[in-house]
Amino acid sequence: MMLPLLLLLAFHLLPGSIAEEIIGGHEAQPHSRPYMALVALLRDDGKWQTCGGFLVEEDIVLTAAHIPRSPMTVILGAHDFLLQEETQQKIPVKKAIPHPNFIDATSGNDIMILQLKTKAQLTPAVGLLPLPGDSDQVRPGQVCSVAGWGRITQNETTSKLHEVDLIIQEPFQCEHRFLNYDRTSQLCVGDPQKQRCSFKGDSGGPLVCGNVAQGIASYGKEEGIPPRVFTKISSFLPWIKKTIKHLQLEESP
Repeated sequence: MMLPLLLLLAFHLLPGSIAEEIIGGHEAQPHSRPYMALVALLRDDGKWQTCGGFLVEEDIVLTAAHIPRSPMTVILGAHDFLLQEETQQKIPVKKAIPHPNFIDATSGNDIMILQLKTKAQLTPAVGLLPLPGDSDQVRPGQVCSVAGWGRITQNETTSKLHEVDLIIQEPFQCEHRFLNYDRTSQLCVGDPQKQRCSFKGDSGGPLVCGNVAQGIASYGKEEGIPPRVFTKISSFLPWIKKTIKHLQLEESP
């Protein structure tokens, strides 16, 4: 697969792709977020797109369920995905498992498990992001961060990983903006008074709070105005653990 070339074409030809897009942030220190995964997927029209995800087991990536479920390859250990970085590991996706109650992003349950065909090799540039425990609660006013590849302004693109700090909002900030917002399974993220957010498509990148994955970028206003909605990972822990255990049992001799 000529993946780097295909990604280059996607990067230049698909300005409306579903890449994770960061507004108001800055370039991340290379490989400072070793859990970040770039998911490259082939659309029905034969064009490539990219979205975000994050590594939680050597062969398990979490992302959003709203991305197309088509042939996918996960790129780990990337900073600039257009370069042939020695740190990169490209692994095809064996199985994509969206939440069984997922319909579309605005209806919730926007979470998907990707099982990789082979296990990633853990290195300084490729690592795991812990999932929340019972005592890991996210509260309004807490500062978290999100990272991804894509536009850094409305019109400016980049192939390098960018990051931005975002503030958890009170649920009412999203309840009056989004018809189906559910405070039990979603998080409202990004100060509406500041132009800082993940943007267009959101694409499964992790919301990291205290070095723990608390959310998955889901959706927001088309104009890229915060706040935006993130899937609340703690609400889906039983499903995540059950699904991963089932996949591991399938792999057992």
